[in-house]
Amino acid sequence: MYTSNKKQSSGEQVKAVKKTARPVRGMVIIIFGLIALMISFVISISLGAADIDTGTVAEALFRYDSSVSQHQIIWELRFPRIIGAAMVGMAFSVAGALMQGMTRNPLADSGLLGLNSGAVFMLAISFSFFPGLSYVYTVLFSFVGAAIGAGLVYGIGSLSKNGLTPIRLVLAGAAVSALLGALSEGVSLYFNVGQDIAFWFAGGVSSTRWEHLMVITPVLLIMLVMAVIISRSITILSLGEEVAIGLGENTVKTKIISIIIIVILAGLAVSVVGAVSFVGLIVPHLTRKLVGYDYRWIIPVSAILGALLVVVADLFARTLNAPYEIPIGALISLIGVPFFLYLAHKGGKEL
Repeated sequence: MYTSNKKQSSGEQVKAVKKTARPVRGMVIIIFGLIALMISFVISISLGAADIDTGTVAEALFRYDSSVSQHQIIWELRFPRIIGAAMVGMAFSVAGALMQGMTRNPLADSGLLGLNSGAVFMLAISFSFFPGLSYVYTVLFSFVGAAIGAGLVYGIGSLSKNGLTPIRLVLAGAAVSALLGALSEGVSLYFNVGQDIAFWFAGGVSSTRWEHLMVITPVLLIMLVMAVIISRSITILSLGEEVAIGLGENTVKTKIISIIIIVILAGLAVSVVGAVSFVGLIVPHLTRKLVGYDYRWIIPVSAILGALLVVVADLFARTLNAPYEIPIGALISLIGVPFFLYLAHKGGKEL
């Protein structure tokens, strides 16, 4: 009798979540988000240290001529850079959405919980001890570092007898991030690879090339598809461990798959842009306000909005003080830090 009532209560909670879902709004946001992303692509390709008119952009896209310098700038520099920025936004946003849903921690973000710092630390190790490695190995080191960062944060956060709370997890993340950041700088200075690693400390996509995209694109697409596949399970898990178990959800399996996806997405993003925080914090919150609490919509919408955020941030990074660039991480932090403080002031509650 008790089990039956428990399942009934759990089922009512799931129905309540489904009622908050706004599928029509979600589809509209995806469509217009893709249109806005395409427009931002064209603007980003056109603007920069050297502005290029849209006619030349169209010629480069459809009638590429390697002898024309502007065509080379578009194809070899700006186009892969913008695609890389979009991928970074997708990776960070979906990783943040999964983290927040799985842990029920609205303050969760790969940058705040040590994953990004762990990835940069392993990049410093790879540059110091294994110079000249191909980009594939750089990505693999990023995966390992993100896993180390996550393990340390959750391990330290779990030491308390009261268990993990949103604020305690963020505090553990801040401590681990500071430690790994200091170690990264120490290693890079001692082995004289500071210039090589400086890009990943600052955050930026200026060095993204087609060979990098060929490595990360298949992995990113697979992870995004897997995130969509487990989105229903994440929705159930976000209601609480007991509710998920009461509905017959294999919570251990869901968490393991989610952690793997999160680590890979964070590692991919850091290998491209460096230690950029707050994308995975801001975008999922905004998405939940727009489409409700059903992760079948949160994940795809977060991917689109995250891509748009980082592409626009990169555009401003290149144009605000041209020909000098402002690190993307600094621009996003201008929004992310006040947003984080607002959430922390609310005690880590949902918007």
